[in-house]
Amino acid sequence: MRLSLLTLLALLSLSAFSQQYYLFVGTYTEGMPAAQGSKGIYVYRFDAATGDATAISTIMTDNPSYLAIAPGGRFVYSVNETHGSKPGGVSAFSFEKTTGKLTFIDRQASGGDDPCYISVDAGRTWALIANYSSGNLSALPIGTDGSLHPLTELIQHTGTGPVRDRQEKAHVHSTILSPDQRFLVVADLGTDQLSVLRFNPDAAKKPLTPASDSIVKIQPGFGPRHTAFCPGKPYVYAINELSGKVDAFHYADGKLTLLQTISSHPAGYTGEIGSADIHVSSDGRFLYASNRGGANNIAIFSIDGTTGKLTWKGVVSTQGKTPRNFMIDPTGHWLLAANQDASNVVIFKIDAQTGMLTPTGKQLAVPAPVCLKMTPVK
Repeated sequence: MRLSLLTLLALLSLSAFSQQYYLFVGTYTEGMPAAQGSKGIYVYRFDAATGDATAISTIMTDNPSYLAIAPGGRFVYSVNETHGSKPGGVSAFSFEKTTGKLTFIDRQASGGDDPCYISVDAGRTWALIANYSSGNLSALPIGTDGSLHPLTELIQHTGTGPVRDRQEKAHVHSTILSPDQRFLVVADLGTDQLSVLRFNPDAAKKPLTPASDSIVKIQPGFGPRHTAFCPGKPYVYAINELSGKVDAFHYADGKLTLLQTISSHPAGYTGEIGSADIHVSSDGRFLYASNRGGANNIAIFSIDGTTGKLTWKGVVSTQGKTPRNFMIDPTGHWLLAANQDASNVVIFKIDAQTGMLTPTGKQLAVPAPVCLKMTPVK
């Protein structure tokens, strides 16, 4: 009897820890009114059983507008989007899980202005950066101690699009690895294209090479921003910032084939458009996209598992302004929306059956939040 009780208590303890995460919030630290008072990267402890978050620590770094957590959670990387005041950078931090504190390791040049996205591969050998204003992407080796080395590969995009004030040149906006880590999908808002590169983590200096049929032209003026892979299914989805449309693609061995284009706004919407982020639920049944501009909401779609096509389900206000980024927690129970200009992170409950979102009334007050990431406590 005692053994059974001890076993039960141990299982309950493991279950409790399995729902505990560290939440990292990247912010803007300058360049806009909402950034006033920002301390850089904020760390919270997030309880996935209740949706509660508790502040743990902060660390200062310049405009950490996008973050990447290396597998295992011991190292965190951020871009430093400095708006031309100094060269764009990438910073490395070690993370102590027992205390929840970040420690700065080093910083390297990103190879361009306004780095806005970073991915780290599963082996923690490369940091892959999108430099928005310079229209290029770079690859920086990562040392065994988590430190960053100077970039060894820089790929420059060229071209324009029809929206003159936004597409006057290339603007690389995201660098997203495929689930099997064999390919990198790159969205270029300025040239209306997605490009697919082969990724070889064992390469000495240049891990990226063009894949066959690697360039996918998006409808002119759409401005692709971010992409999302559907777990367990051969589908990729792209959110287009300038049109507010979502493109659905079939994906096979690095090749993208367009299946559907659908709006992330309700029929008849006439307000300002500024779509931002996109994610698929862990079960692959629902897709979510954030809209800024005059909408300030999350659009919800169901995914047909057989065809990959989307069906509109509705929108939910993010209860703030400018939802630049959002995330679904690892348990799939919660969606957290970062409202850049309202300086809040709003927590929603996800209905597992319908995919719809319900505000929980729980919010975090954070200056100019623009990126959310999580890693398990244990």
